[in-house]
Formats: sequence, C-alpha cells, structure tokens
Amino acid sequence: MAILKYLKENREASVGEIAGAIRLSFRSTSKHLGVLGVADIVHKDQRALQVFYRLNNSQKQPTKFILTLL
Repeated sequence: MAILKYLKENREASVGEIAGAIRLSFRSTSKHLGVLGVADIVHKDQRALQVFYRLNNSQKQPTKFILTLL
C-alpha cells in the first residue's frame, strides 16, 4: 500500500526513489513493483539504466476504489 500511496502522490518515480521514501530495500521494492506490474496496477518505463513506475490509469473498478482510500 505504501508504494501505491507514494505513486498516487508523486505520479512517477524510479525504484530507488520509491525505496528511499518508503524505507524498504531496493530489491524488495523492485519485487513488489514487479508483482504490481503483473497485476496491471502499475506501468513501468525503462529509461537507460533506470526503471520508472506510475499507476495504471485504466485500472479496474476495485483497484480504483482502493486507491481512493489512500
């Protein structure tokens, strides 16, 4: 939930930015973002050596509802 809240507030961020903000290791943050990506909750954008994530704007209704609670 912390990752989703951070992306909701910041629109887009790299794995390192998210990890630092939520105080989780880079590796754990990356794994969680991978799961969110498979679930189509976030989109990733590779730019050179960095990967940036943002919330998927075309989410299904249950996901949209959860995000309104954050």
